[in-house]
Amino acid sequence: MKRVSLAAVALIAAAGAASAQQLEQWGTAGGWDVMIDPSLGDGCLIQAAYTDGSVVRIGFDRVQGNGYVTAFNAAWGDIEEGAEYDIWFDLDGEQYEGQATGIYLNGVPGADIYFDNPDFLFAIAEKYTMTLYNDSGEVMAIDLGGTYVGLEAAVACQEEMG
Repeated sequence: MKRVSLAAVALIAAAGAASAQQLEQWGTAGGWDVMIDPSLGDGCLIQAAYTDGSVVRIGFDRVQGNGYVTAFNAAWGDIEEGAEYDIWFDLDGEQYEGQATGIYLNGVPGADIYFDNPDFLFAIAEKYTMTLYNDSGEVMAIDLGGTYVGLEAAVACQEEMG
Protein backbone atom coordinates (compact mmCIF):
# COMPACT_ATOMS: atom_id res chain seq x y z
CA MET A 1 0.00 0.00 0.00
CA LYS A 2 1.39 3.38 -1.00
CA ARG A 3 1.49 6.54 1.06
CA VAL A 4 -0.65 9.46 0.00
CA SER A 5 0.14 13.15 0.13
CA LEU A 6 0.73 14.99 3.37
CA ALA A 7 -2.40 16.99 2.55
CA ALA A 8 -4.44 13.83 3.10
CA VAL A 9 -2.92 13.48 6.56
CA ALA A 10 -3.82 17.10 7.27
CA LEU A 11 -7.42 16.51 6.18
CA ILE A 12 -7.73 13.49 8.47
CA ALA A 13 -6.11 15.34 11.34
CA ALA A 14 -8.34 18.39 10.85
CA ALA A 15 -11.59 16.42 10.73
CA GLY A 16 -12.52 17.06 14.33
CA ALA A 17 -9.55 18.92 15.70
CA ALA A 18 -11.44 19.94 18.83
CA SER A 19 -11.34 16.39 20.14
CA ALA A 20 -7.99 15.39 18.66
CA GLN A 21 -4.74 15.11 20.47
CA GLN A 22 -2.77 18.07 19.17
CA LEU A 23 0.41 16.96 17.46
CA GLU A 24 3.15 19.47 16.75
CA GLN A 25 5.01 19.31 13.43
CA TRP A 26 8.77 18.86 13.86
CA GLY A 27 9.85 17.99 10.31
CA THR A 28 9.72 15.32 7.61
CA ALA A 29 12.01 12.40 6.81
CA GLY A 30 11.81 9.33 4.61
CA GLY A 31 8.30 10.23 3.42
CA TRP A 32 6.98 10.49 6.98
CA ASP A 33 5.88 13.51 9.02
CA VAL A 34 7.94 13.76 12.20
CA MET A 35 5.76 15.06 15.01
CA ILE A 36 5.68 15.67 18.77
CA ASP A 37 2.81 14.38 20.92
CA PRO A 38 2.48 16.49 24.11
CA SER A 39 -0.02 13.96 25.53
CA LEU A 40 2.75 11.32 25.57
CA GLY A 41 5.33 13.39 27.45
CA ASP A 42 6.46 15.17 24.27
CA GLY A 43 7.17 11.82 22.68
CA CYS A 44 8.23 12.04 19.04
CA LEU A 45 6.61 9.97 16.31
CA ILE A 46 6.41 9.50 12.59
CA GLN A 47 3.06 9.54 10.79
CA ALA A 48 1.93 8.71 7.26
CA ALA A 49 -1.36 8.20 5.43
CA TYR A 50 -1.90 5.33 3.00
CA THR A 51 -4.10 4.85 -0.06
CA ASP A 52 -6.48 2.49 1.80
CA GLY A 53 -7.39 5.33 4.19
CA SER A 54 -5.12 4.16 7.02
CA VAL A 55 -3.08 6.61 9.04
CA VAL A 56 -0.11 4.99 10.77
CA ARG A 57 1.95 6.39 13.64
CA ILE A 58 5.17 4.87 14.97
CA GLY A 59 6.69 6.53 17.98
CA PHE A 60 7.89 6.83 21.53
CA ASP A 61 5.67 7.22 24.60
CA ARG A 62 7.82 9.07 27.13
CA VAL A 63 5.16 8.72 29.83
CA GLN A 64 5.16 4.88 29.72
CA GLY A 65 8.70 4.48 28.37
CA ASN A 66 7.46 2.31 25.48
CA GLY A 67 7.44 2.32 21.72
CA TYR A 68 4.19 1.98 19.78
CA VAL A 69 2.54 1.53 16.43
CA THR A 70 -0.92 3.05 16.09
CA ALA A 71 -3.14 2.76 13.04
CA PHE A 72 -6.49 4.41 12.26
CA ASN A 73 -8.92 3.67 9.44
CA ALA A 74 -12.55 4.76 9.06
CA ALA A 75 -13.35 1.31 7.59
CA TRP A 76 -12.62 -0.34 10.95
CA GLY A 77 -15.97 0.69 12.45
CA ASP A 78 -16.43 -2.32 14.74
CA ILE A 79 -13.55 -1.47 17.09
CA GLU A 80 -14.51 -0.90 20.73
CA GLU A 81 -12.71 1.86 22.66
CA GLY A 82 -10.43 0.32 25.32
CA ALA A 83 -11.05 -3.29 24.24
CA GLU A 84 -8.06 -5.63 23.89
CA TYR A 85 -7.58 -7.50 20.63
CA ASP A 86 -5.23 -10.35 19.78
CA ILE A 87 -3.22 -9.39 16.72
CA TRP A 88 -0.49 -10.90 14.60
CA PHE A 89 1.86 -9.08 12.34
CA ASP A 90 4.21 -10.23 9.67
CA LEU A 91 7.46 -8.38 8.94
CA ASP A 92 8.88 -9.71 5.67
CA GLY A 93 7.92 -13.27 6.63
CA GLU A 94 8.76 -13.05 10.36
CA GLN A 95 5.60 -13.40 12.44
CA TYR A 96 4.87 -11.88 15.83
CA GLU A 97 1.91 -11.97 18.22
CA GLY A 98 0.71 -9.05 20.28
CA GLN A 99 -2.15 -7.16 21.86
CA ALA A 100 -3.82 -4.08 20.45
CA THR A 101 -6.09 -1.70 22.32
CA GLY A 102 -9.06 -0.17 20.50
CA ILE A 103 -9.05 3.63 20.31
CA TYR A 104 -10.85 6.43 18.49
CA LEU A 105 -9.39 9.72 17.24
CA ASN A 106 -11.76 12.27 15.71
CA GLY A 107 -14.37 9.53 15.50
CA VAL A 108 -12.04 7.31 13.46
CA PRO A 109 -11.42 3.82 14.89
CA GLY A 110 -7.92 2.58 15.44
CA ALA A 111 -5.64 0.30 17.38
CA ASP A 112 -2.66 0.96 19.66
CA ILE A 113 0.09 -1.66 19.79
CA TYR A 114 2.70 -1.02 22.49
CA PHE A 115 6.15 -2.62 22.75
CA ASP A 116 8.10 -3.02 26.00
CA ASN A 117 11.33 -2.45 24.09
CA PRO A 118 11.27 0.77 22.00
CA ASP A 119 14.30 -0.58 20.08
CA PHE A 120 11.90 -3.06 18.46
CA LEU A 121 10.63 -0.14 16.38
CA PHE A 122 13.96 -0.09 14.56
CA ALA A 123 13.62 -3.82 13.88
CA ILE A 124 10.30 -2.97 12.20
CA ALA A 125 11.91 -0.10 10.30
CA GLU A 126 14.57 -2.41 8.82
CA LYS A 127 11.86 -4.41 7.05
CA TYR A 128 10.06 -3.70 3.78
CA THR A 129 6.43 -4.62 4.55
CA MET A 130 4.34 -4.94 7.69
CA THR A 131 1.08 -6.88 7.44
CA LEU A 132 -1.32 -6.78 10.39
CA TYR A 133 -3.87 -9.54 11.08
CA ASN A 134 -6.67 -10.12 13.57
CA ASP A 135 -9.05 -13.06 14.08
CA SER A 136 -10.89 -12.08 10.88
CA GLY A 137 -7.80 -12.08 8.67
CA GLU A 138 -5.62 -9.39 7.14
CA VAL A 139 -6.32 -5.89 8.42
CA MET A 140 -3.72 -3.93 6.46
CA ALA A 141 -0.33 -4.19 4.78
CA ILE A 142 1.94 -1.16 4.62
CA ASP A 143 5.14 -0.34 2.77
CA LEU A 144 7.86 0.44 5.31
CA GLY A 145 10.15 2.20 2.83
CA GLY A 146 11.73 5.26 4.45
CA THR A 147 10.70 4.17 7.95
CA TYR A 148 14.27 3.80 9.22
CA VAL A 149 15.14 7.33 8.07
CA GLY A 150 11.90 8.58 9.63
CA LEU A 151 12.64 6.91 12.97
CA GLU A 152 16.18 8.30 12.99
CA ALA A 153 14.61 11.75 12.68
CA ALA A 154 12.18 10.90 15.49
CA VAL A 155 15.17 10.02 17.68
CA ALA A 156 16.79 13.36 16.80
CA CYS A 157 13.49 15.04 17.68
CA GLN A 158 13.42 13.14 20.98
CA GLU A 159 16.98 14.23 21.80
CA GLU A 160 16.02 17.83 21.06
CA MET A 161 13.05 17.53 23.43
CA GLY A 162 15.47 16.54 26.20
